[in-house]
Amino acid sequence: MKRDAKWRRRIRVGRIAVNRSSLRRQIIATCLRMNALGINQGRSGNVSARAADGFLITPSGLAYERMRPSDIVAMTFDGGILGRGQPSSEWRFHRDILAHRAEVGAVVHTHAMFATTLACLGLAIPAFHYMIAVAGGDSIRCAPYATFGTQELSDAALTALDGRKACMLANHGMIALGADLNGALDLAVEVETLAAQYWRALQIGKPKLLSKREMRRVLNKFAGYGQRGDTGDGGKSEA
Repeated sequence: MKRDAKWRRRIRVGRIAVNRSSLRRQIIATCLRMNALGINQGRSGNVSARAADGFLITPSGLAYERMRPSDIVAMTFDGGILGRGQPSSEWRFHRDILAHRAEVGAVVHTHAMFATTLACLGLAIPAFHYMIAVAGGDSIRCAPYATFGTQELSDAALTALDGRKACMLANHGMIALGADLNGALDLAVEVETLAAQYWRALQIGKPKLLSKREMRRVLNKFAGYGQRGDTGDGGKSEA
């Protein structure tokens, strides 16, 4: 019996190691895709994903093209580092989001051009388009400015993300959440698209906003969309 238990433990630990290795590769692929899609430049963004005993996060100051699975840093929810490596300076808001939001499996942070432009003006994105609902509410909030890497910034981000799947950070960038890495990245693309559309609309005049009543209706319709088992965009498209 003891021998069987020992072997079961070895199998279980082995599966966790394999899963974590796969997740490390997925994080790197997400970073590379993030830059290829044009929603981030250089090494300015960071990515995390929930793991069995905490979370995995991109390292500090390493170009995505040079990252190897072993460079992805494993952390616990009390801020401990498992193994070697220095995590992204923004590990606090990644940690706090994953710790406070059980439904979130991945966090993507980018310095996307249009979202960051609006964030530098301290502007939220209001309900100028019904697709704002993709972020979970009738607006995409902008958290007040706080120094990067601080607990103050993490606290501000958590407040801006209350009841939302995405937010902007004043004079900084944006955060998008997802059930998995694909979902978080897809949402980041949607938020940047909305930011670009809103910025362009502002160049012409003051956009006409949808009412709170209409946005509640849209949010209810979004809740019923999507294919069974889909963990990507939540089935928000009209197709």
